[in-house]
Amino acid sequence: MASNVKVYTLEEAAKHNNKKTCWIIVSGKVYDVTPFLEDHPGGGEVLISSTERDATDEFEFVGHSDSAKEMMKKYYIGDFDKPAVPVKQNHNPPPQQNQSPGFTIKILQFLVPLLILGLAFGLQYFGKKG
Repeated sequence: MASNVKVYTLEEAAKHNNKKTCWIIVSGKVYDVTPFLEDHPGGGEVLISSTERDATDEFEFVGHSDSAKEMMKKYYIGDFDKPAVPVKQNHNPPPQQNQSPGFTIKILQFLVPLLILGLAFGLQYFGKKG
């Protein structure tokens, strides 16, 4: 059984990256959101900035409602050819040599009052014995 669904490459979808023609890729599907640019609650520029790549992470991060996901169906134009996209190399940042200054400040904010309290207790305890 043959499928009539059009499959788009990243190169094809990336050509549609402006106000006149705006396509986004979300969850393996390609959407022509050009007619929705002016109505998008976050503004059309948000959609335009999500072109030329897979925008699934951004879409999910925002936490779109079920009704927004349902609305997307009318802008669906085909599937995304994911195997045609080069695999990204995982970037592992170099290991940190020492702790950040923020960590040191947090430790000091905890230790200094504790040391003052211990000193006050010690002075009171040993001051009564003498």
